[in-house]
Amino acid sequence: MNNNRYVALDAFRGLTIALMILVNTPGSWSHVYAPLLHADWHGITPTDLIFPFFLFIIGSALYFSLANKKQQSTSAQLKNIVKRSATIFLLGLLLNAYGDLGQLSDLRIMGVLQRLGIAYGIAAICILFLSVRQLIGLAVVILMTYWAVFYTSQGSLYSLTDNVVRQLDLTVLGVDHMWGGKGIAFEPEGLLSTLPAVVNVFVGFLATRLLMIMPTKEKSVLAIITVGIFLSVFGLFWGQWHPINKSLWTGSYVLFSSGCALLLLAFFIWLVDIKAQTRLVQPLLVYGTNPMFIYILSWLWVSTYYLIDVGDTSLNNYLYNILTLGLSPHLASFTFAFIHVCLFYWLSKWLYNRQIIIKV
Repeated sequence: MNNNRYVALDAFRGLTIALMILVNTPGSWSHVYAPLLHADWHGITPTDLIFPFFLFIIGSALYFSLANKKQQSTSAQLKNIVKRSATIFLLGLLLNAYGDLGQLSDLRIMGVLQRLGIAYGIAAICILFLSVRQLIGLAVVILMTYWAVFYTSQGSLYSLTDNVVRQLDLTVLGVDHMWGGKGIAFEPEGLLSTLPAVVNVFVGFLATRLLMIMPTKEKSVLAIITVGIFLSVFGLFWGQWHPINKSLWTGSYVLFSSGCALLLLAFFIWLVDIKAQTRLVQPLLVYGTNPMFIYILSWLWVSTYYLIDVGDTSLNNYLYNILTLGLSPHLASFTFAFIHVCLFYWLSKWLYNRQIIIKV
């Protein structure tokens, strides 16, 4: 059994956080290169892989955190899981309130951190009580049941207006507490669609467990590649009937994104843990030390730009307009985002050098 922690996992985590900041902080949402935007509905872009990668690394971290707490009673572990899940959810709710500064009557309830909190909580409790075979079986049941649920809705099964995910959110959350970015009330981090996201966490946990029980890292790479190819291909195949769709978080999307996560992780294992090219990913190792804290801080930082007026525009637009004086609109927007990736790398490095870990 290989008991050494893989540096590749840390590099994977750092890349995920850096990419989240890159795609979340453009200078102008009207001028973004296509690969840095989400697919409008069906289909997938590189940006659509980042959120499930985040869920994957949460599952990976779960393997180590639960292993370190084996001496605790089950009730104590449950208490810690529920507390952390609720904390992450509450932080997401507070970010929504800060970004809008609106009334509680129209506060958006769900969001990225809310989904992370719920998925983490459900997955952690399942992992605590179920065997590996049972986890895999539960993952299959979740995805197949979710697929079947679409056929209970009225009208077009996968349309923006008629899908069952939206109908449930309208009933439970209410139109005033949902995201309206597509022109109507639709929650891309909805209640029902959070359930299949739990499977992304399962995959991260099971992949990490597989790495730790393999006798050599070379065999680990082969195992991860094999599973990654299978999940990716099966996701594409299933997508012919159950379309790959991030907004609905369909089962085909779960499998394809999980497969991509495994293949990327296999590359990092080969590069870092087998070829020992750690220096090539050192910035990613720095970025991955405080992932949740850096993500939250970056969100607050950029949201503040929109709350500060400079003349007749926001600080965000003011800074972006400065960049457009010498760059094309799209390049200026990308440069704005990349500057923030560098800014938060600097902060991450400051914390890294002082061995400061801020846990959320």
